[in-house]
Amino acid sequence: DGTGEAAAPGVGGISLLRTVLFAALCVQAGEILAGQLARKVAPLEEAPRTWSSYAPWAGFVAALGLASVVASGNLIPHSLAALDVGGLYGTRDGTLALLEVNAFLVAALCARSRRPATALLPLAAVVVAEALRAHPPTEDTPFVGSGLTLVHLTCAALWAGGLLHVLRTLRAWRTTAPEAGAALLGLYARVAAVLLAAITASGVCSTLRRMPPSTVVDQLTTTAYGRTLLAKVLLVAVVAGLALVARLRLRGTRDRMRAHVPARAEVVVLAVVVAVSAALTALPLPIRW
Repeated sequence: DGTGEAAAPGVGGISLLRTVLFAALCVQAGEILAGQLARKVAPLEEAPRTWSSYAPWAGFVAALGLASVVASGNLIPHSLAALDVGGLYGTRDGTLALLEVNAFLVAALCARSRRPATALLPLAAVVVAEALRAHPPTEDTPFVGSGLTLVHLTCAALWAGGLLHVLRTLRAWRTTAPEAGAALLGLYARVAAVLLAAITASGVCSTLRRMPPSTVVDQLTTTAYGRTLLAKVLLVAVVAGLALVARLRLRGTRDRMRAHVPARAEVVVLAVVVAVSAALTALPLPIRW
């Protein structure tokens, strides 16, 4: 509002579907990462109940909804007659949408198998599909943009989902292995620092590709995409601050066992970041001046 831009069709519905899709990706990928970290710290401790049995099904439903949007000409369908299912196979966007649907289905089956970590392969396919979808061939150097999105989305999913599962593990260990829980949070913090650096670098590069340096300040305040991006940047800054507080507490002896408090706030803000990121994918890109 207040930007003078025409409202993009179906922004609310598409944002909701992609929020669910991103959240499902985060939960399952993060659980695999955090589970591996937990086994390094305390291999004999019991893990919290898995959410990976349910998350990919939520992603499957969201991907199916997004495929229906593509099948109706990138509009929210109001009837089955508006869907051109056969047309999905003949377009790039349709093929990518179907790839995501099938990938989440395979990820759900992997989660029920004896090797749930194999779900990383279909989840990687989802990330690749999202990266390609975000940068059509008509864009300048689309593969560079897709590569940046690939790094950004992969690291973000592992960061947010990993923290969620680490906190669930801390809760499960709070009486049986509190010291191991603090050690797990410290190990995750070191991994998260690398992920945050990659997220920041890829995000800055992506922004400069879409907004030339001379127009960044203006477009951040005068376009819907820019304002949403600015909100995301501010939220990520808050998350980084909370992560720093948690890391400082981990270094102390008295506050070491209370490091989970800012980490809990961090995961809540990260959930908002996921929703804002989903909204960005539904908004029209800024015009390159």
